[in-house]
Amino acid sequence: MFTNLKDAKRLLIEAQLTPVQGDRFQPTGFADLGAATYQLSDGTSMLLVESAQSVANRLEATIIGADNALIPELEGLSYIKVKMEGASDAQTNSLIEAHRVNSPFIISDKNFQAVFCEEAAYAKGKPVDWRRIARAMFKYDVNSVLHGAFMANLEDGRIKLARAISGFVEAKGIREVVSGGVKNNPIDPTGKLRAKEYDKDVYGNVPYQRVEYTAEKITAYFNLDLGLLRSYDLGNDAFDLIVGLGLFKIRRFLDGGLRLRTACDFKLASELTVTVPEGFAVPSTGTLLELVKQKINAVGDMFASPPVTKLTSEVVVKSGDKSEE
Repeated sequence: MFTNLKDAKRLLIEAQLTPVQGDRFQPTGFADLGAATYQLSDGTSMLLVESAQSVANRLEATIIGADNALIPELEGLSYIKVKMEGASDAQTNSLIEAHRVNSPFIISDKNFQAVFCEEAAYAKGKPVDWRRIARAMFKYDVNSVLHGAFMANLEDGRIKLARAISGFVEAKGIREVVSGGVKNNPIDPTGKLRAKEYDKDVYGNVPYQRVEYTAEKITAYFNLDLGLLRSYDLGNDAFDLIVGLGLFKIRRFLDGGLRLRTACDFKLASELTVTVPEGFAVPSTGTLLELVKQKINAVGDMFASPPVTKLTSEVVVKSGDKSEE
């Protein structure tokens, strides 16, 4: 399916968005900064609606189903499950952990760590073989190849797989919409009447200011680094699987994940546009799902057996933490 991408280094995609109701929307906010507004060289007012970090998280979430497990449609993909023992009986996995395989609940497992390092040919004081590392990562958690992994918790921390897929949302020609409101206390507006066991300043009437935006144009951008994926030399089927999975996630995000915040709900204003390379069209969600299923079967021998690696992590509660006090 992706033969017409054989000479492309990047797959660049754009999607025009518009609010589902009205014209206003609420951008992402940053601590001590607020909304990320800026200007182009010609003075055009711009706004970062959704950061690369946030879009990465949202793309990852598109294949996470009930109980934080992989959606049934993609059964057979490699990932790692962890059962906690000791201070907690919770479960986690490499699909939801912030840095996937680098999660301390995963990489602290001595047996898994030793096997992973052996398969990745990774050791202190030795050159890094990125193909071996990518193959080992693909075996245990294919999403770490697609979304990247900084293995700071492994040995001397030299393993850094960059994101092969990234995205962000920008708005052009923006204007502020300033409004406000108040959080009302229906019993005691002064806030002096309080629950005996909760004496924090959350009582009373609290007025607040609200800033939203309008825009001439809102665009979601996506970048799939085909050159990086080819450099891992995983084979054609594995390449097609990763590309197909990335495009499937983009489709799923745009089809159903565009309520970014309470006051930021978008819909597609037009079909996806591929700006690089020319002549390529993103297949439909259904077509991509069928492709990914076929490629999961085709590369099954490259995954761990079974494809879901199950680990156990003994956990404790840290004592003497100031925040806990």
